[in-house]
Amino acid sequence: MNLSPSASHATAGEYLSFRLGREEYGIPILTVQEIRGYSEPTRIANSPAFMKGVVNLRGVIVPIVDLRIKFGQDTSYNEITATIVLNIGQRVIGIVVDSVSDVIALPADEIKPPPQLASGIDTAYVTGIATQTQGEQQRMLILVDIEQLMSSDELGLIEATAAAH
Repeated sequence: MNLSPSASHATAGEYLSFRLGREEYGIPILTVQEIRGYSEPTRIANSPAFMKGVVNLRGVIVPIVDLRIKFGQDTSYNEITATIVLNIGQRVIGIVVDSVSDVIALPADEIKPPPQLASGIDTAYVTGIATQTQGEQQRMLILVDIEQLMSSDELGLIEATAAAH
């Protein structure tokens, strides 16, 4: 596991928040094409367990990655399980998550650099930790560099040059 801090840090902006297990994550809203309910994709032979398969989305064949399997989480499917369709580097990719929460506008002062700790997610893909106080409760959001994750050696769904734009 690579525990070095990510080269890029999250910046102020709007993020789509979603849940994987008990953790809440955020990805830049500009990478999101649409949010769909989960439907079983067509499995591809000899693909890793986290690669659920492909779906035909209005004529485009979209690979589907279950982030819960990728990050070692429980994988029960129910009515709130969602597929977030991403448009990254000229590629369309779907990620399966437990649920989608909301879109959050995060100012720079609410985003801190990621800690250098071992966790369920490789910290090379974590760009920051956002905290928001809502009344008595504090909400913590793990911000993910979804472009870097999708272009990682293990996934290789987008070319590294396209992700680096």
